[in-house]
Amino acid sequence: MEKQTFHIPNISCGHCTRTIENELKEMDGISSVESSVDDKTVTVHYQSPLTREKIVATLKDINYPAAE
Repeated sequence: MEKQTFHIPNISCGHCTRTIENELKEMDGISSVESSVDDKTVTVHYQSPLTREKIVATLKDINYPAAE
C-alpha cells in the first residue's frame, strides 16, 4: 500500500474536494482519499499497479493539477 499527499492549489471549497475524491475513487487501486480545503491537500492510499504519475495525470485532467 502506497500513500501520497498532493498539494492542490486550486482547492477552494468543499465542492472542489468532493469532485477530487469522487474522481479519484473511481480509479482502480485507490483504497481511500482524504482531502482538506484548509491545507489544499489530497492524501491518497493506493496499490499497484496504480502509480503516482497516473494519479497526477488524473488530477490534471479534472483541472486540479498537483503542485510540483
